Amino acid sequence: MVVKLQRPILVGGLGLSFSLWMLDSWHDSIVQVGEFGLLSALAVGGGLWLFQQKRPKNSLEQLDGMVVDRATVESAIAKTETVINQLAQEAENHTALETLREQVAQLLLELDRQEIKVAVTGGKSVGKSTLIQVLQNLETQNFVSLQETPPLFREVGENSDAAILAEVAKSDFVLFLTNGDLTDSEFQTLQQLKAANQPNMLVFNKQDRYLADESASILLSLKQRMQGNVVATAASPIPIKVRKHEADGAVQEWMEQPAADIQQLTQQLGELVQPGQRLVWLTTMRKAGLLKAEAKNWLNGTRRDRATPIIEQYQWIAAAAAFANPVPAFDILATAAINAQMVMDLGNIYQQKFSLEQAQTVAGTMGSLMLKLGLVELSTKAISTVLKSNAVTFVAGGVVQGVSAAYLTRVAGLSLVEYFQQQEIAIDSGTGLNLENLRQTLQKVFQQNQQIGFLQGFVKQGMKRLLPEVQQVEAVSVQKAMG
Repeated sequence: MVVKLQRPILVGGLGLSFSLWMLDSWHDSIVQVGEFGLLSALAVGGGLWLFQQKRPKNSLEQLDGMVVDRATVESAIAKTETVINQLAQEAENHTALETLREQVAQLLLELDRQEIKVAVTGGKSVGKSTLIQVLQNLETQNFVSLQETPPLFREVGENSDAAILAEVAKSDFVLFLTNGDLTDSEFQTLQQLKAANQPNMLVFNKQDRYLADESASILLSLKQRMQGNVVATAASPIPIKVRKHEADGAVQEWMEQPAADIQQLTQQLGELVQPGQRLVWLTTMRKAGLLKAEAKNWLNGTRRDRATPIIEQYQWIAAAAAFANPVPAFDILATAAINAQMVMDLGNIYQQKFSLEQAQTVAGTMGSLMLKLGLVELSTKAISTVLKSNAVTFVAGGVVQGVSAAYLTRVAGLSLVEYFQQQEIAIDSGTGLNLENLRQTLQKVFQQNQQIGFLQGFVKQGMKRLLPEVQQVEAVSVQKAMG
C-alpha cells in the first residue's frame, strides 16, 4: 500500500524516527548525533515536505515543454546550409568552407543516432571518475554513453572552462557534480547550461560525508536554488566499521565498503532512453545553431572586408563636400545625398536591397537619430578639441566641418554594417528598419569610435586630405612660433 504524505507533522515524525534509528545504528561509530541533530532533522523534514508541494519540473519534465521534432531540426539545418551556401557564393575559395560542409553533413547523420551522450562534469575532486565507473558496471545503461570532462574552475591548465563547456554542448544530457552547496562559479555555470537549453541534472555526490541532517539541508538548498532536477548520491561511500561479538566474548572489528548509493540517479538515467530521440534532436538543433553562427561570422568578416573601403570612400567625399561649403552650424542632413548612395552600396553587400528613394529615407532617418541623440554636437566638440592644439584651425576654418562630416559618415556606415550583420541571410528589408535597434547600434558604434587616440589619428588623416601640403607646412610653422 502506498501512503501519500500530506501533513508536515507526519513528515516531522518520520524525521524523528529516522534520527533515532541513526542514533542507534551509529552508537559505536565515529559519528555522533545529538539533540541538535534531531531538531535539525525535524526542521529539514518539514522543509523538504514544503518544497515538494511546489516542486519544480526536473530536466526530463522540462523537455516536454520544448517544441522539438525532426521537421524543426531539419529546418534549422537547412537555414545553416543557406548561410554556408551564401558564403560559398561570395567567397568561393574561403578556407572554412570545406570544414563547414563536413559539419553540416554530420548533422544530418546525427538525426538517427540512438545512443544518448551524457557529459559528466564539475569541479575538481567531486567524484566524476568514480561515478562513471560505477554506472558503466550497470547493464541498464547500455544506451547511454558517459564522457568525463576535465575539471572546471581551475586557475591553471590547458583546458579553459569555455573550451570544456563547448565540448559539453555537444552532449545530449549533462550530469553536473558537486560535493556540497553550490559555489558562485558552479551556479553561474549551471545558469549557462540552462540558458543554452542544455538538459542537465545536478548531482550532489559524496552526501555520506555529512551528518544526515546536514546532507538533507544541503539537498534542500540545492533544489531551492536550482529550481530543477537534483539527486543525491554516494558513488564511493566511506567505509564503515563492522563489529562482531563472538560467543566466547571476543570482539572482531573490520572496515567494510558499503555499496554505492546511486539508485535515484540510475532510475532517472534509465528514463533518458524514453525521450532519447527528442534529446538527440534537441542536441542536433543546438549544434545547427552554433554552426550557423560560425558560418555567419565568416560571412560577416568577408562582407566587412568589402564594406570598409566603401565607407572610407564616402567619408572622405562627405569631408570634401563640407570643407568646400562650410556652414556655421554643421548639419548631418546636408550629407544625406552622399549617405544615401552609401546606404545603397552597403545594402547590396549585405543582401539588403534599397531603391534610391528608400536609401534616401534610411539616410535621413539615421541623420535625424544622430541629431536627437546629440551625436553631431558631441563629435564636433570632440574634433574641435583635438584641433585646438593644432594651428591649422587658423588657416582653414572649414576643417572642423569637413572632418566632422567624415567622422559622422563613418559612424553611419559602421552602424549600418553592424545592423545588417544582425539580419537573416538573403532578405530584402526595404525600409523596414527597426528604429530602436538602429538607435542602440548608433550609440554603440559612436562610443566605440570616441577614443582620443582614434580621434587624433582620424583628424590627421582628414587634414592630409583636406589641406594642400603648403598650408599644412605653414600651419606647423605657425604652431611652432606660437609654442
